[in-house]
Amino acid sequence: MATHRFYIPADQWNPEALALSEEEAHHCLDVMRCREGDRVVVFDGEGNEAESEITSASKKHVELKPLLISKTERPPAKLTLGQAVPKGKNMDLIIQKATELGAAKIVPLLSERTVVQIDKADLEKKRQKWQRVAIEACKQCGQNWLPLVDTPATVEDFVKRTADQFRIVAAISPESRSLRKILEDWDLENESRPDAATLMVGPEGDFTPAEVSTALGGGFSPLSLGPIILRSETAAIFALSVTGYELMG
Repeated sequence: MATHRFYIPADQWNPEALALSEEEAHHCLDVMRCREGDRVVVFDGEGNEAESEITSASKKHVELKPLLISKTERPPAKLTLGQAVPKGKNMDLIIQKATELGAAKIVPLLSERTVVQIDKADLEKKRQKWQRVAIEACKQCGQNWLPLVDTPATVEDFVKRTADQFRIVAAISPESRSLRKILEDWDLENESRPDAATLMVGPEGDFTPAEVSTALGGGFSPLSLGPIILRSETAAIFALSVTGYELMG
């Protein structure tokens, strides 16, 4: 049974000529110590997976022969997480867990209370780093659908760009309701559960009242995560878990 997993981008996925990139080849040969004749699993982030045999291995290149190709169905609901960037390495943790929980898209949010400051010149570099975190999470947990980590955005821009009809924002507010109550209202107005949802989770100290107002004005429903005030990373994991359970179960 092959255990090591490696990523081949979808635009480079060719079952007749599977090959690892230089970075993945390094991980395969130098980190995992794989050699010619070993069996590994490769995936393209869009549901395709192939159990393969290494047929050629050099310092910067690994060629593979597919032995068994399979397709993982897309999750029944597309979940987008708009996450205010927390301090330290907690964003890495959130991306890891969001990947495991089946998020399709993660948008880092630069809110007014975001402690971490990111220069505009570094936005793409930061995005690429976080995308790599998502790839590594897929490799470790067996997830074959890679979430897109989008360019960091302001709360206002994120709200304006949101197209999903089902929108919720974790908020400490008297108007906040449980996801079950919000879905009860949805069920009364619609014939089926939403097949896409957008969630917003704030930073330490939550979103500002103005940011919450922007979200509510953009059609987001205020979501309660219970009576205990959760850390940002815990709130993200909790919100994704309950939403995924309700929409993808």
